[in-house]
Amino acid sequence: MNNMTAQTSADFQTLLAGYAELLVRVGINLQPGGKLLVNAPLEATELARLVARSAYRAGAESVVVRYHDEYLSRLRIDEASDAAIGYLPGWLADESLRMIEDGYSFLSLDGSDPSVMAGADPERQAISAKLRAQAMRSVSQKMMGFEVAWSIGAVSIPAWAARVYPELAPDAALPALWRDIFKVTRADAPDPVAAWQAHIARLGRVRDWLNTRHFHSLHFSDPEGETDLTVGLADGHVWAGVEDTTAGGVRIVPNLPTDEVFTAPHRDRVDGVAVASKPLLVRGEIVEGIRVRFVGGKVVEASASKGEATFLKLLDTDEGARRLGEVALVAASAPVAQTGRLFYNTLFDENAASHIALGRAYEFTFSADKAASGGNDSLIHVDWMIGTPSMNVDGLHEDGSRVALMRGGEWAVEDLTT
Repeated sequence: MNNMTAQTSADFQTLLAGYAELLVRVGINLQPGGKLLVNAPLEATELARLVARSAYRAGAESVVVRYHDEYLSRLRIDEASDAAIGYLPGWLADESLRMIEDGYSFLSLDGSDPSVMAGADPERQAISAKLRAQAMRSVSQKMMGFEVAWSIGAVSIPAWAARVYPELAPDAALPALWRDIFKVTRADAPDPVAAWQAHIARLGRVRDWLNTRHFHSLHFSDPEGETDLTVGLADGHVWAGVEDTTAGGVRIVPNLPTDEVFTAPHRDRVDGVAVASKPLLVRGEIVEGIRVRFVGGKVVEASASKGEATFLKLLDTDEGARRLGEVALVAASAPVAQTGRLFYNTLFDENAASHIALGRAYEFTFSADKAASGGNDSLIHVDWMIGTPSMNVDGLHEDGSRVALMRGGEWAVEDLTT
């Protein structure tokens, strides 16, 4: 950001410090005496240090920062032997489990090159991804069970910014991405914490209302598109979103930004056609024009105008990869959507449109046993967007009666979203 004026630079530093405070106070809601692990790319040193400062000021006992280099992962796919591709150290999960046991909170600063895996061998990528998912499954279960406080934020890096803003010079793209990060996370509000409290209350009312309705299914229909999809909901499904509470009673916001409410589909009761409204980044490759048909909960037909082979390989990960683990509702006017950008990053793009996720359902979206309630299981969980500004969504009761939930991509539930 060498081209920025001193005043603009000072403003940026103020916003960045406020953003770090938001991640600590709202995201993981670090408690006095707490411990924090920060996972970050190499380019995130400045933000990571500000997060550490905020954490210590909040009373942290320990802050550990782990930096990673995503290009080393690409080198491994390209250069490692077949034996090395099939190897992961046994202590990888053990270390995380020990930190969970020791009371650490986990904060990930997400910033990556969307093209880092472009052109890499898809078979070797699939083997590596599946192996890691298997090895880290116990960690993932504890995280998704909120046995630990965790949250995900974002950091602008040159390669990501260049992809999101191809029309800008590199020294302009980087601050442009920061501006959008601050905007969609409400970090640029006069009082970011108060803005989040209001947002949590507003979307929480929608979530809580949905939990009183006990819909049997959701019907997505797009008058201007091909999507005509009925998503049966799991027995005793629970709507979640905005914030969660850990086993220790700490209220956290797992994703910043977040503008979705979501729940668990029934693995055997999804029927119809779903068409992606945005491209999807899968293992470094952009997949466009996704169109799938579900029968009895399973994808029986799938195609894509670009990256079809990669998408089909994803569907073949395991039996559950062809079934749904999540259905989410997002208003078309959400802050991420208002930017008009594709971010090539699920943390952002899933908060721009209503979506479905192939693969594993989250345990916390069930009031009873996940498997017995119709929940899906898989090694993957991949969100892809189907919502549009013309999308209508109805909640259906078992007797066939309907309640309008969204019209033209916006909430149609009166008095809940104001």
